Amino acid sequence: MHYALLLNNAEPGEGDNPDVPMEAMLQMQRAMADYTAALQAAGVLVSAEILEPQAQTVTVTRRDGDLRIQDGPFADTREALAGVFLLDVPDQDAAIAWAEKHPATQYAVIEVRKVAAACDEGVWNANACTD
Repeated sequence: MHYALLLNNAEPGEGDNPDVPMEAMLQMQRAMADYTAALQAAGVLVSAEILEPQAQTVTVTRRDGDLRIQDGPFADTREALAGVFLLDVPDQDAAIAWAEKHPATQYAVIEVRKVAAACDEGVWNANACTD
C-alpha cells in the first residue's frame, strides 16, 4: 500500500521558527540522505520531494468559469507543506514506524496519509495502492 508522509513546518525565519544556521542545515541534509538511503535499502521508497519555500508558490483556481492565478500559497497558515515522501509499505503501522524515524520530526509535523488512488502510465487505479 502507498502512504504519503507529508512534512509540514514553518519556514525558517518566519513566526517563532528562527533562521537555521548553515551547519544545522548541512547536518539535516546529511540526516535526510541517511534516512532516504535507509528507505531505499528497505525497498519502500517510491519517491521523495522537498518543496521550494512558499514565496515560490503560485495557486491556480477556476471558479464559475473564471481562471485565477495568484502568487502565494493556497492558505495563509503558520505551517506549510514542505515535502512529500511516498512509501510502499504493508500497512499504516509500517508507515508510522518510518515517520517516527524521519529526521524532520525535530522541527516539522509529519502527517501520515494513505494514498487513495494512483496514476500509472496515464491510468488512474484505486486498487494500485491497496493490498
